[in-house]
Amino acid sequence: MRYVVLGGAGAMGRITVRDLFETAGHSEILIADYNFKNGQRVARSYRSSRVKAAFVDVLDFQATARLLRGAFAVINSVQYEHNLHVMKAALKAGAHYLDLGGLFHMTRRQLKLHSEFKRAGLTAILGIGAAPGITNILARFAADRLDRVQEIHIRLGSIDETKILNPPPLSSSYSIQTILEEFSYPPAVFTKGRFKFAEPMSGVEKTIFPAPVGWQYPMYTIHSEIATLPLTYKKKGIREVSFKIAFGRDFTEKIRFLRDIGLAAERAVTVKGIKVVPRDLLVQLVRSLPKPVVKERLKEYEIIRVIVKGKKGGKAQTWIVDCHTRGMPKWGIGLDIDTGSPPSIAAQMLARGEIEARGTVPAEVALDPQPFFAELERRNMKVRYRRINAS
Repeated sequence: MRYVVLGGAGAMGRITVRDLFETAGHSEILIADYNFKNGQRVARSYRSSRVKAAFVDVLDFQATARLLRGAFAVINSVQYEHNLHVMKAALKAGAHYLDLGGLFHMTRRQLKLHSEFKRAGLTAILGIGAAPGITNILARFAADRLDRVQEIHIRLGSIDETKILNPPPLSSSYSIQTILEEFSYPPAVFTKGRFKFAEPMSGVEKTIFPAPVGWQYPMYTIHSEIATLPLTYKKKGIREVSFKIAFGRDFTEKIRFLRDIGLAAERAVTVKGIKVVPRDLLVQLVRSLPKPVVKERLKEYEIIRVIVKGKKGGKAQTWIVDCHTRGMPKWGIGLDIDTGSPPSIAAQMLARGEIEARGTVPAEVALDPQPFFAELERRNMKVRYRRINAS
């Protein structure tokens, strides 16, 4: 069995590679990355013939398709705007496809390739990280227990009390480019049975999460769950779907400031006769900052929460389903385990024949919650739920 992880030398790709190495038996893992030197460095760290590295430029369609030929599955961890290029290359190569999401608009475009993947007998799972991904499957767990599904609300909260030596002024384990876009693009909301767009960073909602996370202030950001859940549960009567995430207050205010002074802008400005894209400059500056140095053991905790409201037997019910994540210390991975591991889990479920859906499908259509939750538990992520009946 051969898996190709595109962007496998990046922050999330490295976690997927680690997960495949630890859990996918004798499978071969190819780290395909534009930064070939980094890919080689990561591959050599395993000291195993199972892990190899290759150069890839996903904008070179023919070369990418040739590289993917013979792979069972392609896990796409590159920047989401390349998703369509990679999907089409996987289709040409005859490989299954998985990605971390398309920030709503790209996901909607990707769904249009459904018939082509289905005709080829292939599966493309759109959005199988933490959010989208775990969020969608938590929603399915509750929705499967209801006759009618009226509302699905996703809320994310976390804490990080890790002591950092000489912390950089701005740091994120996720793509800073995607973070800027989440803070800048109008977020999609499905309300009263229709799609609409809200103001970026609006809808702040004081929310209490289970200990140790506690009180957080999630806000709207653009996310792919809104692109699929209303379609998946249309026949069950869905009327409301929302996504809100809480970042640390200091981080949130820094990104807000940078956005408000124009450093998230994608239109070039002229500086001393040279055209510069503000967002590209900021991304490059952040990438060049020194990496955080952890002074002691990671002290992080994240809760992914999905609230599903509907009816069972004519009576109103609300389900609250939480995924608790504290990291995977024995692999040297923190909270990002909940983003990097799900693509590995899903690819292996495909390999075992546990996913039968073909075509382009979201996580809530492709994956059965129970075996997926069991795999999360193996990686120190626990799902907890409670049902509230109407009085």
